[in-house]
Amino acid sequence: MSDYASDLALIRDAALAAGELALAEREAGLKTWSKTGGSPVTSADMAVDRVLKDVLLSARPDYGWLSEETEDSAERLARRRIFVVDPIDGTVAYMKGKPWWCIPIAVVEDGRPVAAVIHAPALNETFCATLGGGATLNGQPISASDTDDLDDASVLADARLMEGPHWDEPWPPMRYEKRNAIAYRMALVAAGAFDAAIALTPKWDWDICAGALIAEEAGAVVSDHHGQPWRFNQADPRQNSLICSAPALHPLIVGRTAPIPLAPR
Repeated sequence: MSDYASDLALIRDAALAAGELALAEREAGLKTWSKTGGSPVTSADMAVDRVLKDVLLSARPDYGWLSEETEDSAERLARRRIFVVDPIDGTVAYMKGKPWWCIPIAVVEDGRPVAAVIHAPALNETFCATLGGGATLNGQPISASDTDDLDDASVLADARLMEGPHWDEPWPPMRYEKRNAIAYRMALVAAGAFDAAIALTPKWDWDICAGALIAEEAGAVVSDHHGQPWRFNQADPRQNSLICSAPALHPLIVGRTAPIPLAPR
């Protein structure tokens, strides 16, 4: 078994167990509070984070660690491989009993993801990928859509933003939907269920790292809104923005979004 396949088996098993824990924690009753900046966090986020950190670093003690719910440390920058984890992506949906939440885990090697899983427990959906090994949903190969026209494309984005008056080149009519978890949006593009996911604000690595590999291995194209590729395990664990789309749509989207300045951090 290759290193990447071995790492995928490890993080997949960990994500499945974490999903069971998250469901049990919600059933038992959650404690909730707000983080600095106002985003919600629950006792389950913290419990899942602790379990994942223990399981994964026990199995790979030489790997670094980056998680939404663990205080960041520059120590990870010296590690060739790190785990990038969001214990629960889509916490609001999770708290409200909606299904659009997931557990994304990636292994990053030399700045790029090489193994990734996005597990959506409430939907019984598990997306997996390894670098060069393709992407799967529940063990079956997936691929991005072959849509080549933005007209009537299905897009995960804020319709108010996309239909606003500030675009140099207006967008054609598109079908917009929302899903809470950013990682899950990328997985849906990877599976061809949607043609694109667009977000024009900075995104944390733990939200998008696993999705980046799964989408690219499914044939989608992933970048910031200027068309620049991402690099992970940097001192600032954020990317400028998110464009994840069917390959033929990517230049059509970036052609419209590229004039927008990068958001200040």
